[in-house]
Parts: sequence; C-alpha cells; structure tokens
Amino acid sequence: MLLLKQILLVIFYLFSPLLVLHLNHRYKFVNKLGAVVVAYLVGLLLGNLPILPEGSHAIQDTITAIVIPLAIPLMLFSSNLRDAMHLARRTMIAMIIGIFSVTVVVVIGYLTLRGQEDDLWKIAGMLIGVYTGGTPNLASLKFMLGVDDTHYLITHTSDLIISGAYFFFLISVGQRVFNWVLPVTPKVTHQADDFTEMDGSDPYWGMLKRDKYIPLLKAFALAVAIFAVAGGASFLFPESYQVPVVMLLITTLGLAASFVPAFNRIEKSFELGMYLVLVFSVVVASMVNIPDLINGAPTLFYYVSMVIFGSLVLQVILSRIFKIDTDTVIITSTALICSPPFVPVVAGALHNRRIVVPGLTVGIIGYAIGNYLGFVIAELLKNW
Repeated sequence: MLLLKQILLVIFYLFSPLLVLHLNHRYKFVNKLGAVVVAYLVGLLLGNLPILPEGSHAIQDTITAIVIPLAIPLMLFSSNLRDAMHLARRTMIAMIIGIFSVTVVVVIGYLTLRGQEDDLWKIAGMLIGVYTGGTPNLASLKFMLGVDDTHYLITHTSDLIISGAYFFFLISVGQRVFNWVLPVTPKVTHQADDFTEMDGSDPYWGMLKRDKYIPLLKAFALAVAIFAVAGGASFLFPESYQVPVVMLLITTLGLAASFVPAFNRIEKSFELGMYLVLVFSVVVASMVNIPDLINGAPTLFYYVSMVIFGSLVLQVILSRIFKIDTDTVIITSTALICSPPFVPVVAGALHNRRIVVPGLTVGIIGYAIGNYLGFVIAELLKNW
C-alpha cells in the first residue's frame, strides 16, 4: 500500500503541471497569476495537508535533483547567442549597466543584512542569478549553493510579489517618470514589423503532435546525455564542488549545443524545459511548511525589494551619465528583472516594437551568464 501511494505521488508531481497549464490556458485570471505561481500554490496545498506518504521526502529530493539539470539545457538549445552578440552599442551599454547595478545592490544589501539571516550569501547568489537571467537560474543556483527549500520558496515568492509591482510600474507610469531624467526615446512614424507578435496562443499548444514530440524526444535525449556527462565529470572534483560543477557544465554544454542547427531549430524545447521547471515548483512548494514560510519572510522580502528598486535607481543614474534613452533602459530592466517573456508586453505598452529584439537578446545573454555570475558572487561574499 505504501509503495502504491509513493507511485501515485510521483505521478502527481510529474503530471500536475498539465492541470496547471490547462487552467492557465482556459481561465484568464489564472493566466494573470502565471503558471509558476499556480504550481507553487498546488505544491503548498499538497505539502500542508496530512496526505503525503512515508518516504515522500526522499522522492521529493530525487525529483528536484533531476528535473532542473534536465530543464537548463532544454531551455538553452533554442538560444541564438551568435546573433545575440551583435547587440547595438547603446543596448550593450544598457545591459552592462543593468547587470552592474544588480550586482552592486545585491552586495550592498548583503553587507547591510547579513547579521539578520543565516547563509545570506546564498540568497545573494540566487538574486544575482534571477535578476540577470530568470527562474531557471534561480533554481539552478539553489542546488549549486545548497539553499534550503524554505529560503528558496521565500525568496522566489518575494520576487514574484515585488517584481509584479515593478512590472506594473513599468507598463503604467514608468516611461513618463523616466522621461524626467533620461533622454526621451525618438519616435518614428512607421515601425517595421521586426518581430513576430504574440497572437495570444498558448506556447505549450501542440507539443504532443507527432511533428513536435519526436524532435522533442531527441532534445530530451540530448539533455539526458549532457546531464550524464556533467555528472560523470563532476567526480573528478572534490565532493563540495560536485553540484556546482554539474550545473556549470550543463549550462556550458547546453549553450554549445545551441550552435548546432539540428538542436537549435527544435520547436518547443524551451517550453519542455519550462514544464520541468513547473514540476520542480510543485515539488519544492510541497516540501515547505507554511508557518516557517511566514516567519522567515520579512528579511528576505526586504532584501528582494532593495535589490529590485535599488538596482533600478542606480541603473537610471548611470544611464543618465551614459545618455541611454528611456525605452532602452526600461526594456533592458524588464529583460533582467522580470525575464524575457515580459519584453513584448512592455514593448507594447511603450508603443515601441523596435526594442523587442534587443530586449529578448539581453534576456538570452542573461540566461547564459546568470549561473556563472551568481555562483562567483556568492562564493566571494561567503569568504568576505
């Protein structure tokens, strides 16, 4: 009977994101919450009901240790780093300013708050990762730095709340506010349709069609092979470095595979990786005790707020010095703080299609370097 319950738990973890995506596709209010938020809610509900079978913690640890190392390469296969390196000079400067601003404020926040929270250097590394790349980097750095589940969930929940408020600011009054201190972006009477508009369709739609799932199986097989190679290579290093080595090798090999057209052109590989991130989200949330989540929230909530809005202030100051225009600053900040999927939405709110491709490119570069930068900064702060 116990074995049956454990099997059912594994099935639930692996397939509950299908329900999440169905709800996300069917109901607008669920779609506004976002699939990751709903996945966390499902996991929290499961974990705080007295229904988890004995031995569930071992199952949870196993799943979380597998899905993210598989998700990272899948999400990187479709990256176009060759084109990404041809950023316009102004956008490149804006990206460097944005990453520098995040790094500086994360370090300042760490020095200010390190006496109030254990292992704050680990949180600092995760914040560097998520505000350079995105949620996949946050999840990767959780493993690389050995962050416990409660601190991870508090950090990501705080990020979702604060970055949501930040996103609303950007699409509502952000442009008008920044125009007071930054050069106004020149308007053009006609804008070429230089990007494919989002037509409202579900990006996960059609993944199970034959012409999609067979190539996806090949992508998944490559992700497994990359995981195996990275795992094998990690045994050449001391045990304390094995997890970081695995994640950094996975990132590097995933980026290398993106230069191979046969893998780079596989449709929906990013979405398949994101599905695994949703599995991870459900599992991690189910490992957290809600009272612990509430009690540990204030310091990390304050830290996340400081990083998001503090880095914005510093970015605007430096952008004024370097004469970066308003729309470029906003779209760069969107790609770094909110992640690339929000770039077309913000560009639409600003009525400026020209900034979509540069914004997405910044996001791709952020995904690529987030793990490296987050790990290096965390290790430096650990030994400060």
